[in-house]
Amino acid sequence: MNDRILITGTNSGCGKTTVTCALLRALKNRGLPVQSFKCGPDYIDPMFHREVIGVPARNLDPFFSTPDQLRCQLGGGLDKLSVLEGVMGYYDGIGIDGRASTYEAAKATDTPVVLVVNVRGMYTSAGAILQGFRDFRPDSGIRGVIFNNASPMLYGDLKKIAEQAELRPLGYLPRAEEATIGSRHLGLITAGEIADLQQRLDGLGALAEKCLDIDGILALAAEGTPLPRPQAAEPIAQGVRIAVARDRAFCFLYEENLRLLEELGCELVYFSPLKDEHLPENIGGLYLPGGYPELYLQELSANPIKDEIRGAIEGGLPAVAECGGFLYLHDTLDGAEMAGVIHAPAFRTEKLQRFGYVNLTAERDNLLCHTGESIRAHEFHYYDSADNGDAFTAAKPSGKRSWPCVHAGETLYAGFPHLFFPANPAFAENFVRKAAGYVAD
Repeated sequence: MNDRILITGTNSGCGKTTVTCALLRALKNRGLPVQSFKCGPDYIDPMFHREVIGVPARNLDPFFSTPDQLRCQLGGGLDKLSVLEGVMGYYDGIGIDGRASTYEAAKATDTPVVLVVNVRGMYTSAGAILQGFRDFRPDSGIRGVIFNNASPMLYGDLKKIAEQAELRPLGYLPRAEEATIGSRHLGLITAGEIADLQQRLDGLGALAEKCLDIDGILALAAEGTPLPRPQAAEPIAQGVRIAVARDRAFCFLYEENLRLLEELGCELVYFSPLKDEHLPENIGGLYLPGGYPELYLQELSANPIKDEIRGAIEGGLPAVAECGGFLYLHDTLDGAEMAGVIHAPAFRTEKLQRFGYVNLTAERDNLLCHTGESIRAHEFHYYDSADNGDAFTAAKPSGKRSWPCVHAGETLYAGFPHLFFPANPAFAENFVRKAAGYVAD
């Protein structure tokens, strides 16, 4: 099966995540095998996809991956229907030419595209939007449209407007207060924080079955061209145990990173810095991902595992800490005592700091690479540190701005940039080799 569909939008906030979750739930309710992807570097939307369909969602990012890599990543589940969700507006990306946009992901993978249009306060003008998006690029790939915040009465005319724009009308979603999801400074609230999430998702699934043209969407999804199957990485170690922090405070994880570590021979052992008082036994490495540690300062500060983590890292345990994990390693976070590996305070600011895609280049040999080697990464954080490190240089893709960052040495990578290991698998391989050679005192 090569069936796949991409749900994109005119802009952020138009309802594409709601439509995607509704569609995924309806497909699951029909008993169809389904997998999901999120275009771009976002962590939060894939959490909701996972809650909807019960299996991990993955990222499909044209900045991190080449067109061939994107096709192989999408072709990894050829026995399943793939539902892709776009990021921002369809053509939005890096610079005015929109590099690494959802459009580029759709083009690289030849995936049929459905545009979500929020028609609240709009009627005939929807036709101008549809024609503009369809014709902005001659190979736009946009084949259908779903109208968000539409009424049943209005949809009858919206169908005609879509057909006049030579697009397939594939249904609508009415405004449903019971299905809305809140937000905070990094975007959506995470899936684990919504007590009645499954009830809301059930409601969305029922709306989708009633208001979306599911059969029409499935027919469009079947029009994609064949995809290649990916090749797994060769194992370089066997059974080395990597402790991975995963709980409400540390939840920003790329499934591709975890899968690559497993393919390289690792056994991933999950633990919670919020609840567990000790690290897992017999580990060779530690992975502290991003998340929201600032929301759980009291619990993190009171848990003695932070002292065990400091001792293990200072004793040479290979460790990777990204963004929230980096904040956790500081002496203090908003004044609360943390692990004390990075001897500096971390603190909230009032605006986003150094956010977006970056190219990371090593200034000296370290746990993950040699001097001069590089990997593509991403930052998005309101928090900052009094000491961001200087083991790497981060540069914007435009080349117009760069800055020093990351604490790194023979056994440590700790900094704000989030790494996507498949963008340079050698970084993951070096981590695994170091973990395989670690011997605790």
